[in-house]
Amino acid sequence: MSQAKHTPTQATTHDIVIVGGGLVGASLGCALAPLIERYGWKVAIIEASSINEAPLEESWQPSFDARASAIAEGSAQRFRQLGVWEAMQTEATPIQHIHISERGRLGSTRLSASEMGVDALGHVIPNAWMGRVLHRHLKALPIEWHCPAKVERLSPEASGHYLRLSDGSELHAALTVLADGGRSGLKEQLGIHSRRNSYEQTALIAHVGVSQPHQGIAYERFTQEGPVALLPLSGQAMELIWTHPSGHEKARMALPEREFLAQLQVAFGDRVGRFTRMGKRYSYPLSLVTADEPVRPGLAVLGNAAHALHPVAGQGFNLALRGIMDLVEALEQGEQAKRPLGEMATLLAFEKKRARDRGNVIRFSDGLVRLFGHSLPLLPHARAAGLIGLNLIGPLRRGLARRAMGLER
Repeated sequence: MSQAKHTPTQATTHDIVIVGGGLVGASLGCALAPLIERYGWKVAIIEASSINEAPLEESWQPSFDARASAIAEGSAQRFRQLGVWEAMQTEATPIQHIHISERGRLGSTRLSASEMGVDALGHVIPNAWMGRVLHRHLKALPIEWHCPAKVERLSPEASGHYLRLSDGSELHAALTVLADGGRSGLKEQLGIHSRRNSYEQTALIAHVGVSQPHQGIAYERFTQEGPVALLPLSGQAMELIWTHPSGHEKARMALPEREFLAQLQVAFGDRVGRFTRMGKRYSYPLSLVTADEPVRPGLAVLGNAAHALHPVAGQGFNLALRGIMDLVEALEQGEQAKRPLGEMATLLAFEKKRARDRGNVIRFSDGLVRLFGHSLPLLPHARAAGLIGLNLIGPLRRGLARRAMGLER
């Protein structure tokens, strides 16, 4: 994987250009490996940020502040297909149980790996480690890298798109994939609009230390302010995702550590013992965002550029990874049908499959937010009864677990 600067040359032609070399773009590059070998496709990745190319074998000592993601069991299976899971799981913390409850109510639901007959319901992995594993895997592939480089111009042409980069390169791509998180403005440059529904909430994220072993339990606790999630990390540490009404998080962001942990203790309770320390705090506003045109002739939009979800169900990256695998499958089917790369028939088949999965996940996560976000007089009692009932009825509980694991669309 070369990050060498490219000198201005005549525009070069590529089969696929991936804009964004983060977790989504890198995963797509890895997933394309068999097709690159089979069909000789010329693929390029454009990444705006410099990437740490330290050898994977070097000592790995992530900081306590390192951000992490919950990887569903279904996503772990897909990473196995890509040949990266063996390395990735060395820094993964398995989720053995999921505990869902509402503050002030007796009802709760518990999901367990043993009941599902799997080793883990999911895994929590530092984002930096996932990226490091994916990028090492990419180094062995014949993929052209432009890094760091930005797309300064993206415009459609007869057989795909033209891209002009900040490093002076000019590319023609039969298929361009936007996997840049939607922050580059490229969608807007192309006139692709997104529907944005603000939850008027902000997520506060930090690593916290706990006084007793978490035993691989992931917690989702609904409070009047918003959900509090705790994900197990290595050692006696957990990743906190604490949702606040927008604006209310500012006071907590500024609190001294001791006062912050005391307020978290009150909100969450003592299921993990005492909160002992915390890392750097991050915050970001929460909205449901969906691109109006996830596909166009010669163009596909993936990851947060296509959809941004509430983190309450932890499905954002898992949904994106399924999209990656579906796109690769559709491209192979298109190649077998001897259709040109980027042809709309291929991309429409891909989007038809994605629309159902995306719709199910949005309804699932958005429904949780809205169900537990209302305080109508009798609704808390109904929610408590529902959590108790879900815990007692095995098939329903197992259905919820399969959805959380990414094994059901």
